[in-house]
Amino acid sequence: MATITIPKKLTKGEELIIISRKEYEDYLKLRKVIPLVKMTVLEKREWQRAKKDYEQGKYVTLEKL
Repeated sequence: MATITIPKKLTKGEELIIISRKEYEDYLKLRKVIPLVKMTVLEKREWQRAKKDYEQGKYVTLEKL
C-alpha cells in the first residue's frame, strides 16, 4: 500500500477523505437529482430538540406502536 503525505497547509486543518473518481462522479450526479435544502431557524431548533430527545431515550419505535 502506498503512503501519501499531505501537507497541513493543503487541508487547512480539515479532515481529508479520498474516494475513487467513479464514486465522486456518482456523488455529483446524485447532488443534481437531490438538491441540498437549507433548514430554517425553526427547523434547526426542532432538529436540535429531536436529537436531545433521542439521546435521552424519549422516542417511540415501530415495535412499541
